[in-house]
Amino acid sequence: MARAGRTLLIPPLILVLPWLQELVDQLLFGGRWNLAMTPGGSFLGVLTAPFSHGGFGHLLANSLTFLPLSWLVLLRGRRDYLAVWLGVYATAIPVWLLWPTGSHGLSGVVYGLLGYLLLIGWLEKRPLSMLLSVLALVTYAGVLPSLLPIFSPPGISWIGHVSGFGGGVLAALAVARDPERGSKLSG
Repeated sequence: MARAGRTLLIPPLILVLPWLQELVDQLLFGGRWNLAMTPGGSFLGVLTAPFSHGGFGHLLANSLTFLPLSWLVLLRGRRDYLAVWLGVYATAIPVWLLWPTGSHGLSGVVYGLLGYLLLIGWLEKRPLSMLLSVLALVTYAGVLPSLLPIFSPPGISWIGHVSGFGGGVLAALAVARDPERGSKLSG
């Protein structure tokens, strides 16, 4: 029980970073200190982009979806949660290398968590996995159109959403277990 409680603390502890960054940004730099992933910029931007936001409104919106989606993935385990983060970072690299504009914010991770949750149930066909997929679909289907540029508002990095979603899909493919044998599907 104590381990489950500690596991549930992971997402709020992660959120400390972007909230501190935004607080420092607003108080000391007037909103000009962004740690975005920029074309031709340092690789460090790929790592810091999820923790940088364009204001408290942007951060609050991402935080309110990041927490529940994180907790849903963590119901499956820390390994799956780490796989989503690694998948999101892996799919951000081509965007950093090839996309002409920069991006930042937790929304890529949010879409990664959603992509993972939507796929894992259909891959495994296990009761918990399917329940998580259905719950994610029913609760968050309304944000899926923003994966398409025609439905994404100006100034929103739809490519960051798509790459994050792809990272979540990759994570689900990497960690899915065979319901018959309890082993990984990919092996």
